[in-house]
Amino acid sequence: MKPSSRHRWFVVAVSFAFILLHQSDKLLIGPLTTPIMETFDINEVQMGAVSTGALIVGAVFYPLWGYLYDRYARAKLLAVASFIWGATTWLNAIAPTYSAFLFTRASTGIDDSSYPGLYSMISDYFGPELRGKVYGLLQVAMPMGYLLGMIMALLLRDVIGWRGVFYLTGSLGALLAVLIFFRVREPQRGQSEPELADVAEIGAFRFDWQAARQLLRKRSLLLLFVQGFFGVFPWNVITYWFFRYLETERSYSSDAVMVTMVVAVLVLALGYAAGGAAGDYLFRRTRRGRLVVATLAVLLGAVLLFLALNVPIQNQGLFLIMLSATALFIPFSSPNVIATVHDVTLPEVRSTATAIQYFVESAGAALAPLMAGAIAVHSSLKYAILLISISAWVLCSAFLALAAFVVPRDIEMLRSQMRARAEAAGAGGT
Repeated sequence: MKPSSRHRWFVVAVSFAFILLHQSDKLLIGPLTTPIMETFDINEVQMGAVSTGALIVGAVFYPLWGYLYDRYARAKLLAVASFIWGATTWLNAIAPTYSAFLFTRASTGIDDSSYPGLYSMISDYFGPELRGKVYGLLQVAMPMGYLLGMIMALLLRDVIGWRGVFYLTGSLGALLAVLIFFRVREPQRGQSEPELADVAEIGAFRFDWQAARQLLRKRSLLLLFVQGFFGVFPWNVITYWFFRYLETERSYSSDAVMVTMVVAVLVLALGYAAGGAAGDYLFRRTRRGRLVVATLAVLLGAVLLFLALNVPIQNQGLFLIMLSATALFIPFSSPNVIATVHDVTLPEVRSTATAIQYFVESAGAALAPLMAGAIAVHSSLKYAILLISISAWVLCSAFLALAAFVVPRDIEMLRSQMRARAEAAGAGGT
């Protein structure tokens, strides 16, 4: 049975809430870096290791989550992930020593790799020409979660302490798990594909090893995987070190940090939605459209970041303008990459394909906070952020451009497979 329009938008709202609150919890580590370092009396390298540990655990769990989502009900598994998020955050809050904090923070990476099933589930509620917009809308929750986490951290860390903030976000994860488990319905895999729109009985599609192996033969996917290895380096460096950069190297007060980051994050959120919409618009005109948008935006973001961080320290107004311009374009590629992954993969292996994408990203990005901390010790955070971010984005633009060149063939292959399934279903029903 096709889902009602009301329920599919309810699922989008719940998914938005999951991403928003989960990202708040995950990214609290940034604005809470200084009090955590003071609590355990650690340096930048040791703090970088805390973030790297969670990234490594998340990377290890991506393949498992991808397989489970394609094999079992995605909605129920998402509820399990939400409960794990709450439990591990509570454990992190009670850690008495740096070693315990390092270990429990690493355990929070288990649920960090639970997103592939969420996007796969959404792909069965919305067709190809709308997915970029919907993914962009959902990803607005990521910077908004960062903003919410920042506000909670800056307002509450001196009131209830950084541990109290973790207790709060962990509790929200447990409550959301209950809502997802009882209210979100599992959609039928493939139901939103245009070729199957008029098919009464679609049939049940489940994870298939042969279909999974075929993923590694799609040239567009391989190129997206490679660019993903480099693409998350800048995000992790900026996420975990930008607060400290503003505080220590640009001498910003807490109020100045909050104003600067609120504006930048709001613009960043707009960038996700605008990027998804731009990708859908151009995709309707050319199958290369999504990746053309992503390629150009990545290059522009690299240029703007360089200009922003070289604004004189005393000119806070110009710095805010340039930082906001950077924030607008750097998220354009994200919804378009996910939508492209789903444009070329069968419904029953979309969680696996997205999990591979994120696994490669996490494997590459796991060292980014540690690398930036090491560079900062011997140079500066400004140099670390620029060196890692610009190098990564230049490489990403090259691989995205190559993927844009080859993607039409892989899209047509998927559409042919969907037409064959529709014909088989129609023949079976006569």
